[in-house]
Amino acid sequence: MLFHSRLKPDDLARQRQFLTNPTLWVCWPFLPVVRRGEHDQELGVLFDARTVCDLTGYFATVLKTNLFLMPRTVLEILALPREVFDTAEELLEHGWRID
Repeated sequence: MLFHSRLKPDDLARQRQFLTNPTLWVCWPFLPVVRRGEHDQELGVLFDARTVCDLTGYFATVLKTNLFLMPRTVLEILALPREVFDTAEELLEHGWRID
């Protein structure tokens, strides 16, 4: 199911813009995201690993945690459960939105 089809084109463009530009993230190096279901919601966080520790491969990775429960070290952050996507578009297609 393509969740992003529920978004208006302007909203979709805004989501893409923020997801792909960590300089816009108010809580940099983290960006809180949420996936809302019919009866529940999942919380997640994107992490700008490339800038923080020169680590690639986390561009479109949702770490399954709450922003307020983020671990203090990079190793602990990278050990969190995660959902990995190839692109911001794929992340949006799976229902994740900026919180």
